[in-house]
Amino acid sequence: MRAILFTFAWLALGWMPGRAEIWCTGYYPGWAQGSMPASNIDFSVVTHVSHFSVIPNADGTLNTTGNGITPAYTADVVARTHAAKRQVLICVGGAGTSFISATSNHLATLVLNLTNFMAVNNYDGIDVDWEPLNAGDKTLFTNFVTHLRSALNGFSSHKLMTTALPTDVSPSTLAAVQSQFDQINLMTYDLSGPWGGWVTWYNAPIYSGGTHFPSAPTELVPSIDGCVTNFLAGGVQSNKLGVGIPFYGYTWKGGAGAPNGGVTGPQQSWTTAPSMTAYSYNDLMSSNFTGAQTHYDATAQAAYFSITNAANSAANMFISYNDPRACAATASYVRNKGLGGFIIWELTQDHKTGQPDPLLQAIKSALNTPGRIKLQNSATNISLTFTGAPLGSYQAQWTSNLANWNNLSTTNLGTAATGGVLQVTDSNVGAPSRFYRIKSPP
Repeated sequence: MRAILFTFAWLALGWMPGRAEIWCTGYYPGWAQGSMPASNIDFSVVTHVSHFSVIPNADGTLNTTGNGITPAYTADVVARTHAAKRQVLICVGGAGTSFISATSNHLATLVLNLTNFMAVNNYDGIDVDWEPLNAGDKTLFTNFVTHLRSALNGFSSHKLMTTALPTDVSPSTLAAVQSQFDQINLMTYDLSGPWGGWVTWYNAPIYSGGTHFPSAPTELVPSIDGCVTNFLAGGVQSNKLGVGIPFYGYTWKGGAGAPNGGVTGPQQSWTTAPSMTAYSYNDLMSSNFTGAQTHYDATAQAAYFSITNAANSAANMFISYNDPRACAATASYVRNKGLGGFIIWELTQDHKTGQPDPLLQAIKSALNTPGRIKLQNSATNISLTFTGAPLGSYQAQWTSNLANWNNLSTTNLGTAATGGVLQVTDSNVGAPSRFYRIKSPP
């Protein structure tokens, strides 16, 4: 909850206590530290850094250099994070990583090497990035998680254990071991692709918008909300659950059989599949797409570019990506749903030296709303004006004794899809003086 409290009699302004801070875990790859030093991380937004990553070898030893992590890079990010009073974890794994060393023959060796690497380098915990986590890996994963948590519990201070997992993992697998984790983060991106029976769709939309697969008319296309609903229903606690915000997008290019030949927008079928390529936010912005090519789907809460080449439909493109509005809306969604937080893959993809990070700053702005409230009063009315975030929900309340809060006639200001200035009016003002607050969920 974020809330502001004041009274029109004294104009006293202050923050009301709320829930624990929403986590913002930023992935920070070793290979990119040369272009974005740890001194450039904005710790006013990022609460946790996942230093990506060490790789488990088949015998339980660790490949500590494969992703560009060096002793100097480790020392720098750990020192910078601790100086900012934040926490930094060493990540183990990554896409396509084999955890075969988590078998009984090498499990103890793997756990010992991980905890030693964490302790020697002064990390605050370990982030497990096990992908893919296939159905047959459930026992292996559960044993690894249990043994690693037990080893971390042997330290004199609490060591974090977090995880980031694909959305196709069985919720029951995570629900069974959720007590072992401080964070369970869903990689709610890469949610679409040019696969059989599909349509063009977004990389990380918040909602499905009621869109179904042509090949399965009763099945909705994936969305962040759909994934969250699935895992909450499967028994994962909301305060342990996080979602993913990608700082990259995908270009769907060409193909055939769409309305303009090659694909140009969402929800298009094809006869010949388009190609699909990932690009960072910075790379996409360097392409200088025109305003006419720039779009936002307010139903799905997703940004995209649409490029039609009249002379060559094979050059048509549909580009799904996260712009500042989509990132801010996802942060608001996390707060509205009472989730624990979110992860960012990854921090360097919207960073340019000497310039503000547009996606990260949009998230910061969303988390800082409603911010300061402007108060205007007349003989009979009090108007509260404040700035809301995209997709932010807010509730205005009043009290005369600070003990029992009452809702104003306009109680739920609802969804501000684009963000902006909101206003609520109390038309029943009278003695004694009233205090007001604007709350955001939960």
